[in-house]
Amino acid sequence: MAEIFDSVDKATQQPKQEPEIKSMAELVDYQEGSVVSKQIIKRGAGTVTIFAFDKGEGLSEHTAPFDALVQVLDGEVRIKISGKPYDVKAGEMIILPVDEPHSLKALTRFKMLLTMIRSKK
Repeated sequence: MAEIFDSVDKATQQPKQEPEIKSMAELVDYQEGSVVSKQIIKRGAGTVTIFAFDKGEGLSEHTAPFDALVQVLDGEVRIKISGKPYDVKAGEMIILPVDEPHSLKALTRFKMLLTMIRSKK
C-alpha cells in the first residue's frame, strides 16, 4: 500500500497530502491477535489515525489531554468513559472528553477512525 503522504509542503516542510479518494476501512487490514494502526494526518493541531482491532483486543484505561472523536467504520466496540460502557458499532461515533479516563475492547473485529484535536490553553 502506498504511503498516505506523497510529498512535502515546501513552505512548512510538513508532509503534504495530495487529493485522492480512498476507502478508509481499506487503509488498514486486520491481523490475528493484534491492533494495527496507520496515521493519516499529523499536525500540531492534532492527528487522524485509523485502527483495526482483532476481536477481544483493546486499549487499557488511560486519559488524554485533548478531546478525541471515535468513528467506528466496521464491527463493534465497547468503550468505557469514566467507567460507563458504550457499545458503538459501524456507522456510529462517540466523543471521548478531555481528561476523562477511557478504555476500549473489541466486541467483534472492528476498525475505527480516531481524530484527536489539541487546543491551546
